[in-house]
Amino acid sequence: MIHTPLSTVSIKTEPIPPDILEEIETFEAEAKRMATGDVSGDLFRPFRLQYGIYGQRQAGVQMIRIKIPFGGLTANQLRRVAELTEQYATGVGHVTTRQDIQLHFVELQDVSTIMRGLAEVGMTTREACANTVRNVTACHLAGICQGEVFDVTPYAKTVALHLLRNPLNQSLPRKFKIAFSGCKQDCALTPIHDIGLLAAKRADGVIGFRMVAGGGLGSAPRIAQVLREFTPVDELIPSVEAVIRVFDTLGNRKNRTKARMKFVIEKLGFAEFKRRWEEAYV
Repeated sequence: MIHTPLSTVSIKTEPIPPDILEEIETFEAEAKRMATGDVSGDLFRPFRLQYGIYGQRQAGVQMIRIKIPFGGLTANQLRRVAELTEQYATGVGHVTTRQDIQLHFVELQDVSTIMRGLAEVGMTTREACANTVRNVTACHLAGICQGEVFDVTPYAKTVALHLLRNPLNQSLPRKFKIAFSGCKQDCALTPIHDIGLLAAKRADGVIGFRMVAGGGLGSAPRIAQVLREFTPVDELIPSVEAVIRVFDTLGNRKNRTKARMKFVIEKLGFAEFKRRWEEAYV
């Protein structure tokens, strides 16, 4: 089989929306201030993290994390990622366990150019890092799994896009992770997430999700508990938002090692956490 070289394949682009362009230009301006010493590294660090950019241990270079809801990419988007990787990074993109792609050894001056290139094909690095809702993941077989209750990818994408740049999600006590699975095999591992959503169908045919909350790994692993046995799809967004509100209000902002939502539940008890969630539900 003959493969067309990447360089000869035309990448389809769209004009960058004005608000996204303004966001990129804001980052570009701050990066220039950082380069000239007009802003300190300590002040620049939380700013760049909000944009999905990590500093590396090597001086002057950055790691860029591209946020890819449910790991879903078009061929056109993947070509653009490859093009940017070859031009501005090492030529290798690292796929993460959260279905992101990371580019390493990027010069700070090139970061905004990469952001523009991604935005032209509908992609972003925004909130792939920092104390935000991180990339919303889903089972890698969603849509083709023979045992799935239904394809969860439209719902994962809806939640991801609803929370992206959402004021609710800009300064949480700590990072927040959400995952969707479509069948009982639970490939997305919903019990180890802050919110896990497992596809379900009632006897009357209505589809929705079994919703669990409070999972996590790290040095203090916890298995999520059932918050709602069945959440209809039309109640998905307010159900998720209510959990985030409780976490935003009660999360520990003084001790980073105790800041994840699992510690809020541990302190309150799950029954009280659920009561607070019910109060926050709109």
